[in-house]
Amino acid sequence: MTLMLRNTASGELEEFTPMADEVKMYVCGVTPYDVNHVGHAMSYVVFDVLRRYLEFAGYTVRHVQNFTDIDDRIITRAERLGIEIGELTEEMIERYMMEMRALNILPAHEYPCATKEIPQMIDMIAALIEKDYAYEAGGDVYYRVQKKEGYGTFSRRDLETMLAGARIEPGEKKEHPGDFALWKGAKPGEPSWESPWGPGRPGWHIECSAMSLRYLGEQIDIHGGGEDLIFPHHENEIAQTEAYTGKTPFVRYWLHNAWVKSGEEKMSKSLGNFISIGEALETYSADAIRLWILFSHYRTPLTYTMEALTAAKRGAERLRLAVRASADGAPSADGVPSADGAPSADGGDGGDGEAVDPAPFRDDFIAAMDDDLNTSKALAALFDLAHEINRARNDGRDASAAQATLLELAGVLGLTLNEPEADMGAAPFIDLLITVREELRKAKQFALSDRVRDGLEELGISLEDSPEGTSWRRRE
Repeated sequence: MTLMLRNTASGELEEFTPMADEVKMYVCGVTPYDVNHVGHAMSYVVFDVLRRYLEFAGYTVRHVQNFTDIDDRIITRAERLGIEIGELTEEMIERYMMEMRALNILPAHEYPCATKEIPQMIDMIAALIEKDYAYEAGGDVYYRVQKKEGYGTFSRRDLETMLAGARIEPGEKKEHPGDFALWKGAKPGEPSWESPWGPGRPGWHIECSAMSLRYLGEQIDIHGGGEDLIFPHHENEIAQTEAYTGKTPFVRYWLHNAWVKSGEEKMSKSLGNFISIGEALETYSADAIRLWILFSHYRTPLTYTMEALTAAKRGAERLRLAVRASADGAPSADGVPSADGAPSADGGDGGDGEAVDPAPFRDDFIAAMDDDLNTSKALAALFDLAHEINRARNDGRDASAAQATLLELAGVLGLTLNEPEADMGAAPFIDLLITVREELRKAKQFALSDRVRDGLEELGISLEDSPEGTSWRRRE
């Protein structure tokens, strides 16, 4: 198994060789000033899959993801709502965590908040001033971009070209237009913290550097985020962190996901053209949303459409059907048990045919994931395996090992293959109706039994009769 990742720093596919068995991974988190949209879901699903695959490959992963809980947008929205900043951010963070759980995203090991890490940021800024990489100017502190050798290389920007188009905004006290703020002097009515340069608050870029240093150390394996963060955020993170530690590289592998589009534009809160994660979850299951994201490569822009999500729902149903009768006696996905004596996974008695060999499908899955997390090809391997399981069902062959493999590999992608929660809640009532229908059939009341079946069909519940009994599933 050789995992190859396209490193944003080099632009090339590189073999993944972490510094140690424990992989250190930092992912830029949200600014909790409003609800999160499916563009955020894309990024966190992608890095959840990366973590899951690394753990599948035998690594231990230490995953840190921050909250930028002090920001101009937070201040503005809290003022507009007439509430305290902490009240707004706490509500938005709680909502974010709930949505991540709903999407089956593994929690990070640490969720540092910027407002709780101010002392570390002040210490880092002071050290940068001492090294002459930063300077104080009237209560503000700026980073000298011209002093950092190679500044702009990461984002493939020429420093002189960047600086030629830069300008100093009114009230700024920069030495040079390209310098960026490490500390912002306090403005009337805004939250502030005491510092050697007077009251104020940290700049955006210094926050991630300080939190990464505290929780992961001076050098890390993976840093992830959306491609819109490449410049200036990640360029500036590299500049200030490497200047502070004197060690290069700060990050061994940079990974950036593309964005989600609404129509022809990037989906964003500022444009108001977004679908919130909550809205998406009201209509589609977590498996469907994850499949919609994973059908494309993480570096390919996605467009949110009902057609795409509906196709993903159908895909989730196909995979669920292939594993819904497990071989270990556990409840199947549609709530029908498969204990000893119950129908087998393939709908027969096991038959005398050759069992399904899942090894080639597993190999295809791993080869796809090793190719820069090519989840589209990895899913193709899962759907091929599901197809073979369904063939085995029709042929009366043993598919239990294949089903176990399908569940395992789907789990690497964060797919549960469970029935939607609403269906599970309805399961006892559906089972009762099936029992009533069976009694009606025994009594030769076929018209009434057909009415039960037709009524369930109208509700999206399909019945499947076999010599062993009747099972049900929800149609996507």
